[in-house]
Amino acid sequence: MTSLDSSILAHIEILGERYELLVDPDLAYMYKQGQKKDLNNILVVEEVFKNARKGERCKSSELQKAFGTTDIMEITKRIFEKGEVQLTTEQKRKMLEEKKKQIITILARECIDPRTGAPHTQMRLENAIEESRVHIDAFKDANMQIEEVVKALRLLLPLKFEHVRIAVRVGPEYAQRIYGTLKSFGIQKEEWEKDGSIIVVLEMAAGLQSSFYDRLNKATAGTAQTKIVK
Repeated sequence: MTSLDSSILAHIEILGERYELLVDPDLAYMYKQGQKKDLNNILVVEEVFKNARKGERCKSSELQKAFGTTDIMEITKRIFEKGEVQLTTEQKRKMLEEKKKQIITILARECIDPRTGAPHTQMRLENAIEESRVHIDAFKDANMQIEEVVKALRLLLPLKFEHVRIAVRVGPEYAQRIYGTLKSFGIQKEEWEKDGSIIVVLEMAAGLQSSFYDRLNKATAGTAQTKIVK
């Protein structure tokens, strides 16, 4: 059990009033990262405070007015979703690095270099992010930050979002086995032939092509037939 001394604050302001919780820093971090799916054991003290460090507790009537409930777990959920959690400096650094990795992964998958038609390497994207000094929010969804990051990176790197459509034919000996992989890449059309072969049309981010062809060739011993569809 985390001690009061090592706990951190989670808080929210509603109608000009502040509501605070004392929470376990490690479990709070895991919850914010999505590694912990529930709020069990996250509270060091099962109370809502006006000022936690001074021990000033909120009255039930105040909680009912602010949150519409006095249930401590419902209030905790609301504070974690809409309020702020004062994570440690090291935790914030880790969250920022993880968010940066997520953004780089998206860019490597979705973007290409229009000069070559090939995706940028993750190292090149990482270096460009560092050089551009673009602000990345550790608490904001990675997909919601892509537009701002791309705007900054285009001053250093040519970037183009592009999708490709690929027609694939797989023979009967591998068709059933490869179907799950094909589906994961986005099947637009599919047709099963009388001999058990499958023909599909896939649409995917251009940056995924290399990974797709590698998996397809390994799973079919190089026998699958592919064609870019305009």
